[in-house]
Amino acid sequence: MIVGIGVDVVDVARFQRQLQRTPRLRERLFTPAERDLPLTSLAARFAAKEAIAKALGAPAGMQWQHCEVPRPDHGDGRPQVHLTGTVQDCADRLGVTHWHLTLSHDGPVAVAYCIAEARP
Repeated sequence: MIVGIGVDVVDVARFQRQLQRTPRLRERLFTPAERDLPLTSLAARFAAKEAIAKALGAPAGMQWQHCEVPRPDHGDGRPQVHLTGTVQDCADRLGVTHWHLTLSHDGPVAVAYCIAEARP
């Protein structure tokens, strides 16, 4: 059963300006494992975190660092979702057991789409 869906689009140049204008933003938005990724990958991960929040209904109190989109460590290259803390708590309340996530970036934009699913 689909619990929620989310999509987000990020203007890469605007995102870069925000990171330059507010240097601590990188630390607030991304886990240590994500922070040193290339700009387009960061923009896609930011879009993913926004899409995941939307799929969960965007409840107040969720913390950015409680959602991580690590580099794939398996052969198929599909993005993974690792949740902890406030985001995991929200997913648990909604019964989310599986995530389907896709990321893309091309030229000036990065996009992420996700489906939160509950399986018996």
